[in-house]
Amino acid sequence: MRVLVTGGAGFIGANLCRHLSASPGIDEVVALDDLSTGFRSNLAGVDAELIEGSFLDRDTLDRAARGCGSIVHLGARPSVPRSIVDPVASHSANATGTIEVLEAARRAGGAQVIVASSSSVYGANPTIPKHEDLATRPRSPYAASKLAAEGYALAYGASYDLPTLAFRFFNVFGPLQAAGHAYAAVVPAFLDAALSDRPLTVHGDGTQSRDFTFVDTVCGVLTDAVVRKVTHDEPVNLAFGTRTSLLELISEIESLLGAPLRRDHVERRPGDVDHSQAANDRLRALFPDVVPTSLRDGLEATIAWFRSNPEQR
Repeated sequence: MRVLVTGGAGFIGANLCRHLSASPGIDEVVALDDLSTGFRSNLAGVDAELIEGSFLDRDTLDRAARGCGSIVHLGARPSVPRSIVDPVASHSANATGTIEVLEAARRAGGAQVIVASSSSVYGANPTIPKHEDLATRPRSPYAASKLAAEGYALAYGASYDLPTLAFRFFNVFGPLQAAGHAYAAVVPAFLDAALSDRPLTVHGDGTQSRDFTFVDTVCGVLTDAVVRKVTHDEPVNLAFGTRTSLLELISEIESLLGAPLRRDHVERRPGDVDHSQAANDRLRALFPDVVPTSLRDGLEATIAWFRSNPEQR
């Protein structure tokens, strides 16, 4: 089977290409990426074809999707703060881009489409843990665009009988996740600061909590979904019900590094939510054999990668 990964040179995408290329039954892996946030180097040593281009370009997308049995749509314009600065660009990439991928799947003969949504769609809904039947209350253009993306995927499944699966990713972390930019996620930002002997920037008091998920676990689920052609007519949380505050995350990093870390508390960012934790009953029903990597083990592997690749931080 030929599999296309949009955003395939990015953090999750490149890790997924590694998993897919090593999976029996998958003969060919294609990564489509415009390299706006991804890197060619992320695919070094990976048996995957890189097509440089945008999934908003139909000709390029059709070339990449030709003959595919499955498309994993990870390409997006990430970051809540970035979406607040430029909401139209986030909508174009995340909402319109998803329609383009779904249409390409139809033109390719009805390929399975797995779409990456986000826990940010729950937004201001205070219920913990977050189960998929909760009312969504997006607090940022990014969250709204991801809600549109998953909605289109499910609508195409219902309207065109296209095999689709919409995952709500929570806080994915691990090797290849870049830190050196203004919109870096919290784990790479903390690790980069810690390993560079800088204070860790904490937005707010640090009591806000997240459900951190190691990238290898995410990629294992995605690969299984491709191989078994898993579909569902409702969104599925892709996280495992953990709840870690930023202060607890810092303590775990301090334990692994064996030294206290300085902290610089600044104002909370617009669009951020207080707490995020997944209910995982639906995920467990669809993927009963998955064994998630613990936060500590995932952090240990990520720290090792950061130390081995200082130029990529």
